[in-house]
Amino acid sequence: MQESSRRGDKDPFCVIHKLPSGDAPYARAKRVLMVEKDPEAAIVLFWNAINARDRVESALKDMAVVMKRLDRSEEAIEAIKSFRNLCPKQAQESLDNILIDLYKKCGRTNEHIDMLKQKLRLIYQGEAFNGKPTRTARSNRKKFQITIEQETSRILGNLGWVYMQKSNYMAAEVVYKKAQMIDPDANKACNLALCLINQGRYTEAHSVLKEVLQGKLPNSEDCKAQNRAQELMLEVEPKWLPPSETIKLEGFDLEDDFSDGFEKVLNIWAPFRTKRLPIFVEEISSYRNQLAC
Repeated sequence: MQESSRRGDKDPFCVIHKLPSGDAPYARAKRVLMVEKDPEAAIVLFWNAINARDRVESALKDMAVVMKRLDRSEEAIEAIKSFRNLCPKQAQESLDNILIDLYKKCGRTNEHIDMLKQKLRLIYQGEAFNGKPTRTARSNRKKFQITIEQETSRILGNLGWVYMQKSNYMAAEVVYKKAQMIDPDANKACNLALCLINQGRYTEAHSVLKEVLQGKLPNSEDCKAQNRAQELMLEVEPKWLPPSETIKLEGFDLEDDFSDGFEKVLNIWAPFRTKRLPIFVEEISSYRNQLAC
């Protein structure tokens, strides 16, 4: 009886509200956050939990999420960097995901790019998903499985988005094309078209958008994708010219030592490609800027 009470196994309040039982710092932090609705006080208690080594992984993740909501993302970044070494190896990938979200929130594009590249390294080294072929994800309270291929395409899409924020449209084009080779979808196609538009390559952009509007890509039926493709097409059509020679990407030099390894992975997933499109680019020519940071 005493042991059951100490564990809090029979506490109906904790069971109903899915809260940790007991009076340890992390349990108190969760109650203050979820029941008393006081995020500032919860952050203090999450810090107490971390310092007391009480469920450090959960406390660190929860605190970072709360800090982001309160526009304290810079603090959250420093907290994860300082205390992630106290978390097990299995927690590092999810901490990386939180950091990526925080870097995006803060506009720290160089660190955002570096973290996305690191995730791609883990994939080609076989360490993503803790070595498993799939992982469980959640959306709208539903669980579903994500494959390595889907995750790779998603990360490449995110990397392309960051390059677009830096107005580095050629680098964004490269990674969006990579993503589309692995797991194509209409949203990334629209982003690829935008990259081409910003380079004045309207004929190629027209071809990409046409695939979306004709429903040839997954998720093409989505209203948002259709509307966006139509808006971009309105911009393209007045400037659409006869096809001209396009930029050849296969002569680029690779920036990162892991790109060759990642290419081997892509060759397994998409072995029938006719062009080699490096993910990261060091130089194009003397009259173009360096693409990747």
